[in-house]
Amino acid sequence: MLGFQRRSLGTLRLLISLLLLAAWEAGSGQLHYSIPEEAKHGTFVGRIAQDLGLELEELVPRLFQVESKGRGDLLEVNLQNGILFVNSRIDREELCGRSAECSIHLEVIVDRPLQVFHVEVEVKDINDNPPTFSLREQSLLVSESKQPDSRFPLEGASDADIGENALLTYRLSQNEYFTLESPTNSKPTKRLSLILKKSLDREKSPKLNLLLTATDGGKPELTGTLQLLVSILDVNDNDPEFDQLEYKVRLMENTAKETLVIKLNATDRDEGINGEVAYFLMSIKPSGKFLFTLDENNGEVRVNGTLDYEENKFYEIEVQATDKGNPPMAGHCTVWVEIIDTNDNAPEITVTSLSLPVREDTRPTTVIALISVSDRDSGVNGQVTCSLTPDVPFKIVSTFKNYYSLVLDSDLDREKVSAYNLVVTARDGGSPSLWTTATVSVEVADVNDNAPAFPQSEYTIFVKENNLPGSHIFTVSARDADMQENALVSYSLVERRVGERALSSYVSVHAESGKVYALQPLDHEELELLQFQVSARDAGVPPLGSNVTLQVFVLDENDNTPALLPTPVGGTVNVNELVSRSVGAGHVVGKVRAVDADSGYNAWLSYELLPAAGGARSPFRVGLYTGEISTTRALDETDAPRQRLLVLVKDHGEPVLMATATVLVSLVESGQAPKAASPMFASSAGQAEALVDVNVYLIIAICAVSSLLVLTLLLYTALRCSAGPTESACGPGKPTLVCSSAVGSWSYSQQRRQRVCSGEDPPKTDLMAFSPSLPPGLDREDEKGRQEAGLNNPVHPRQPNPDWRYSASLRAGMHPEAGEVSPPVGAGVNSNSWTFKYGPGNPKQSGPGELPDKFIIPGSPAIISIRQEPTNSQIDKSDFITFGKKEETKKKKKKKKGNKTQEKKEKGNSTTDNSDQ
Repeated sequence: MLGFQRRSLGTLRLLISLLLLAAWEAGSGQLHYSIPEEAKHGTFVGRIAQDLGLELEELVPRLFQVESKGRGDLLEVNLQNGILFVNSRIDREELCGRSAECSIHLEVIVDRPLQVFHVEVEVKDINDNPPTFSLREQSLLVSESKQPDSRFPLEGASDADIGENALLTYRLSQNEYFTLESPTNSKPTKRLSLILKKSLDREKSPKLNLLLTATDGGKPELTGTLQLLVSILDVNDNDPEFDQLEYKVRLMENTAKETLVIKLNATDRDEGINGEVAYFLMSIKPSGKFLFTLDENNGEVRVNGTLDYEENKFYEIEVQATDKGNPPMAGHCTVWVEIIDTNDNAPEITVTSLSLPVREDTRPTTVIALISVSDRDSGVNGQVTCSLTPDVPFKIVSTFKNYYSLVLDSDLDREKVSAYNLVVTARDGGSPSLWTTATVSVEVADVNDNAPAFPQSEYTIFVKENNLPGSHIFTVSARDADMQENALVSYSLVERRVGERALSSYVSVHAESGKVYALQPLDHEELELLQFQVSARDAGVPPLGSNVTLQVFVLDENDNTPALLPTPVGGTVNVNELVSRSVGAGHVVGKVRAVDADSGYNAWLSYELLPAAGGARSPFRVGLYTGEISTTRALDETDAPRQRLLVLVKDHGEPVLMATATVLVSLVESGQAPKAASPMFASSAGQAEALVDVNVYLIIAICAVSSLLVLTLLLYTALRCSAGPTESACGPGKPTLVCSSAVGSWSYSQQRRQRVCSGEDPPKTDLMAFSPSLPPGLDREDEKGRQEAGLNNPVHPRQPNPDWRYSASLRAGMHPEAGEVSPPVGAGVNSNSWTFKYGPGNPKQSGPGELPDKFIIPGSPAIISIRQEPTNSQIDKSDFITFGKKEETKKKKKKKKGNKTQEKKEKGNSTTDNSDQ
């Protein structure tokens, strides 16, 4: 395709061009094509082979080729069809820049014959480039003093395209100050400029943000933008202005120097040095030039002298504020200062006629001091009222104008508060009021109104018997809340009789320290509890005192050896017994009786048969805890006719104390009548027989009295439950009556608690036991087993706690078959509950109505062993036993007086009393 482009408008020029073109085509065969830039790969340009008059079949043989100078492979010819097409991207701006014409020149060469053809491909412009500004933002500085119609040149945008695509138009964002002047086709020399429409005001709009947009003439249109930042430069065109033209201030007289009166503030809407304000004091009326100062930087007006209401009531201050612009501009204001009268004189207090110190028994309404007040001010400022510290037992009473009395208002107690610091306050009626305080120290003098007081009303002390004379056993201490001599406490005993002796023969108390001393060794057997009172008395006038009760429990020690019955002569008991040679094993020959005045383990006795001289085996043995002497086998002719047995009786105390008894056994033939035993043994048997009758009546009497006591106790308990619980500290112990069924009965009369509480009279504890009968065979087999166990397995009981007798309950344990009987552990003074326990060897427990073989009475020197005989057998009167320390003492006295009876010989099948303690 042949294309022509004409650039001239003249006809002549057109003709000349046509002639030249025709001549060029005739001479060189040049072709013209045109394509738009940015055409895609493969875009059709023209049928170059056909236009050049070449056949398609000869393109290859004639070596058809296309050459382009410096254009690379932008265009390519398809040798199969002879079509010229776009081979790669064509950018007109890259090829020709801003040139009006842009073409690609191609040389087509063929051989056989050699021919050269010239082909020109014109690249047409498209609108593919938007207008661009050199900067994204442009800042303009414009003085607010610029006049309207002032111009401010701007740099325009550029477009890489040509022709219509490069024709630019501009527009400015909407605003009230600037318009846009842009070049036109009629006036291409006119620059792009901003024109000021009206005067600027920096104080109103210090900055403007404008947007300039450039649009080209292509289709479609492309645009570019420029941000215009217009800063308005300040001009000193504003005066400093105060918030108010006049200020009114009220100041109290005597206001301190440098006190701030007012802080003035003047503002200038200009900026920089045009807006910096300085303050100046123009005048102070009337003639108060040195009474006030003004800080020129911050506008603070301060007091510089003494303001006196009586001298001047008003001051007028003229102030000027000036900025630092050129020329400077100024503003003015007036400050009116009003002086207010103040209450500048405080009241004065005078205290006279003090009556100090004040006794704590002083009556209320008593005048303690006189107070007078005064104030140099006048009117309301001179009216004074007086007040006192609250919550004190004093008050102020007005007696006359500005005169007051300090009066006691309630009772004093030095032990609670020993001194008062009273603050008297005098306050005037000014506003604000002034006050003055004065301190009056009132000391409270002590009066002996408090008795010495002990921390406890009663103390319990435990002291071992046989203490050293004069040993310290306790210290009492009483405190008296008073002071000086009223608090000086002395101690003394409250004298009374203890039995037949005075209390002071037992103990003493140190008058100053309160230490209690035992003046003599205490004996548990004589006195278990010593109860007395110690008095504490102060040295006041009149003296006051109080008492405290001390209960001294005397703890038992093993200081009494076992005592043999009857009373030995020369330290050894000799007993003569006649025994038939025909008796069998287990026959009871006799019994060694002994008691111990101690208690607990110390009174628990055991019996031991010492071996005979020469190591000969004796046919006799002794019960470990019963003292019964019985045969170990049948006697024969080889046994000596006279046997001398040495029995060792010892307690379980620490250290162990012991006694010995000698028993002479004479062996006689079975046909011979036994002769009378020793007078001493007969006397003992006679005494036991005499006691049986007495004990029968005692048992009956005790059961009757106990029954009445139980009924009384039940009635008393019912009354107590209905009237509310009360408890007596030292009431009688609760009695216990135990009556078993037909197998036997026993009773316990307890008077120990009365003895403990009163501390008077020696204790009396009696128990009577009746032993019913059981078959003798069972009894002897059981006794034999026990004695063998006692000989083969001696047991040493453990030492109990010294104060086991004062525990809460009583427990008795025993192991009859194992040979060990445990004494009561934890028995209390008021305890009356007994427990019988069998050892592992015999787990049998006593059934209802049955009695154990052995049991222990707390605090008693005996262990009761009960043997039961058949109902049809004859009961030995010695089975009725009354025991106790007091009864044993009576027996000893009777035996010493020589009341002896004939001893009856015990039968082989008779039962003996089992007493174990």
